[in-house]
Amino acid sequence: MMIRSTLIAATLIALTANAFAQSDLGTIAIPALRPSVTVTGDIVRIGDVIDNAGPAAQIAIYRAPDLGTTGSLPAEQIVATLRNHRVIGVDTRDIREVMVTRASRVLSVRDIERAVALALEQRNGFGDAADLSLTFDRDVRMMQLDASFTGEPNAVSVRFEPRGARFDVTLEVGNNAGAAPNRQRFTGTVVETVQVSVGTRNIERNELLKAGDIVTERRPKTEAGGDLANRDRSIGLQARKAIRAGQPIRGADLGKPDMVQRDQSVTLFYQVPGISLTVRGKAMDGGAEGDVVNVMNLQSKRAVQGTVIGPGQILIAAPAARIIASAAPAPSAPSADVTGSIPDSSSAAAAKDE
Repeated sequence: MMIRSTLIAATLIALTANAFAQSDLGTIAIPALRPSVTVTGDIVRIGDVIDNAGPAAQIAIYRAPDLGTTGSLPAEQIVATLRNHRVIGVDTRDIREVMVTRASRVLSVRDIERAVALALEQRNGFGDAADLSLTFDRDVRMMQLDASFTGEPNAVSVRFEPRGARFDVTLEVGNNAGAAPNRQRFTGTVVETVQVSVGTRNIERNELLKAGDIVTERRPKTEAGGDLANRDRSIGLQARKAIRAGQPIRGADLGKPDMVQRDQSVTLFYQVPGISLTVRGKAMDGGAEGDVVNVMNLQSKRAVQGTVIGPGQILIAAPAARIIASAAPAPSAPSADVTGSIPDSSSAAAAKDE
């Protein structure tokens, strides 16, 4: 009878303890596995792979992957490792593996080239960094740095030899965690370039340039020379001489398109105050608007000069009007104000015969 009473009492105590334990589980956070993590250092800690790690969070358990890479850890292996550090009762959430990524700071090849060019900008007669073309002595590859290297690449040493156009630049990237800055040295040659317009094909003299006939390229400044044509402003202009494909186009190579061609039939305009005459003619020269060209008056068979004013149209400078006044006015005529704006018939005749 005593044994039975003892068993009942023990059962009640166990049930009560279990109830208290269940109550505590509702308030105590249970360690739980994370499906993926990103670490910034070279080691993985317990607090990286599980939530609610408590005092064990800072314990190192694995080596982190290489900078900028991702690795996987089997969940069973992690649980076994945690058990060795007295972290038990971890909720795996049915996760089979944990993906671990090592954060990094990436400096691309373009970032490095730009930093070196900025170090040489406005030095030794150079212009802007964007106009500098760099050739490195060795292949430049992107730099993978620890995420704590947050500073911009800054030149701490710059040397330049004008004779061979050689540079020697050391770049430094600062660390926000107090570690020593990362330094890299780069050597090579530099050339200043300019943007030039070049023909995409052989362009004959007097051809009009179309958009597809011109492209822009960067060429060494010392080779390009001056008087370079602007691509957009060159479209629609006329080649004053033959231009080879790939040849830089200069301003003197182009001009406004001809409105009159040599041997073209044209209309000659003679204008004097009060009279305007048109005569058929033949162009002896080609010319653009505003050019002075030689033409043949087909009526008088005389060569004259005129100014191109439009397609197939030439303005001839006619003789100035003459004022003819009698020595004494006719008695019957009232007093009049005589001016040079009234041409006589001889002006028109002269214009016609010119």
